Amino acid sequence: MAKGLYHYLREAWKKPDKVLLRQRMIEWRKSLKIVKVEKPLRLDRARALGYKDKKGFIIVRVRVRRGGHKRPRPNKGRRSKRLHTRKNLKMNYQWIAEQRAANKFKNLEVLNSYQIGKDGMYYFYEVILVDPSKPEIKNDKTINWITLRKNKGRVFRGLTSAGKKSRGLRKK
Repeated sequence: MAKGLYHYLREAWKKPDKVLLRQRMIEWRKSLKIVKVEKPLRLDRARALGYKDKKGFIIVRVRVRRGGHKRPRPNKGRRSKRLHTRKNLKMNYQWIAEQRAANKFKNLEVLNSYQIGKDGMYYFYEVILVDPSKPEIKNDKTINWITLRKNKGRVFRGLTSAGKKSRGLRKK
């Protein structure tokens, strides 16, 4: 059976070119935390998550610092019983990246996101954002559900895939 383009793109991302990815990450580290990009780096993944190359779809690369989700110990006056912090942040890095993108682009809704790389200091994600006010989005039957009022701010309520995973509503 003949295999299509997206199959080979998916296979290529299973073993990416280390040198090229390393050079890209060096550039990404020097750039801003949230950068609007022209095209998705992982086209197969973006298309699988609902991206279409039309007006109203925006791809944003987000850089998230790796490391401690541990909450800091309070340093102001409290009785000793209240000085302990046993809880850690339960949100995963991907959900944090989606929320940061949504905060930067307030008129857009987060559709989904995927990881494009990580190094010793940062995770890099591409977040797919949709402009619900565009007529191209309103007229598209597969994505016009995002224009409904009830889907406003869905990333902050944990309704994206990463948010559901972080809340324990998905197996993987």
